[in-house]
Amino acid sequence: MDADHIPQPPVYTAGMRPAIVIAHRGASGYRPEHTLASYELAIEQGADYIEPDLVITRDGVLVARHENEIGGTTDVARHPEFATRKTTKSVDGHPLTGWFAEDFTLAELKTLRAVERIPAVRPANAAYDGRYAVPTLAEVIELAQRRSRELGRTIGIYPETKHPSYFRALGLPLEERLVAQLHAAGYTGRDAPVFIQSFEVGNLRLLRGLTQLPLVQLLAADGAPFDFVLSGDARRYADLAAPAGLKEIARYADAIGPEKSMIVPRDAAGRLLPPTTLVTDAHAAGLRVHPWTFRREDEFLPLDYRGKPQAEIEAFLAAGVDGFFTDNPDIGVAAVQRFRAR
Repeated sequence: MDADHIPQPPVYTAGMRPAIVIAHRGASGYRPEHTLASYELAIEQGADYIEPDLVITRDGVLVARHENEIGGTTDVARHPEFATRKTTKSVDGHPLTGWFAEDFTLAELKTLRAVERIPAVRPANAAYDGRYAVPTLAEVIELAQRRSRELGRTIGIYPETKHPSYFRALGLPLEERLVAQLHAAGYTGRDAPVFIQSFEVGNLRLLRGLTQLPLVQLLAADGAPFDFVLSGDARRYADLAAPAGLKEIARYADAIGPEKSMIVPRDAAGRLLPPTTLVTDAHAAGLRVHPWTFRREDEFLPLDYRGKPQAEIEAFLAAGVDGFFTDNPDIGVAAVQRFRAR
């Protein structure tokens, strides 16, 4: 695809949803994240896309984990045979102690079982600890395609390349493997039910040269892309979210995935403020907007919507977003349906 490719904003027609529901790590509000059970439940709840965060094993297999540090999402600490694998590494400039996916073969990783990452917040999820294996990208693709056939509707996948500069420096680059696997599974072209996302910029530019699949530039409310930090580029995510930055993003990506406070900020008390111009500015640049992350627990909700997670999503739909990440796909689907019925 030409480097000057400028994608156009979506046009919704009768019979189409006005926004896509992206199951954040699956239905992670109800099952331990990044498990086939979590993705399966998300599909049952009506999600349009399931989201696997991708890291890589020592033998080069893409697997779904929120981070390459797996101590918080698996039972690896209970496996004495892996006790000596615990170590401290610098990941994106921050020291991190634990066990790391890239130090395990796939066969070793498959001996572990998933656990709930935030049991204090989601104690009901902890009841499923120890039941589910770490899935590969191939298994996630198989699930999405099989359930699409069974249900008669398309279930897309929305993979994130985690820490791409870090893995490339280890000699385990993610991008070429990911594209090869997606293309081999039949996902090609701009209309394929796939979005590839990243918080870095350089790997998205690399991906644009490898595939025509839709790409998403993730944006955080603070900080900067780590590849910018490595290269000495002083720009931050706030610069990328400005009109000039969005026009630059549109040269290599099809959408942005901003932290939701970049669209509707909160005041010091946690109440919502008027929306920013980010959605309008992004649409003007030809970019779709998929904010993250909507959750049902009060500690994640603005003061205005405590106990009303569906209403929060509806407020963002009113602000014009084209899709959203949620840990609770059932609530997201209900919000889209109610908003559309207005």
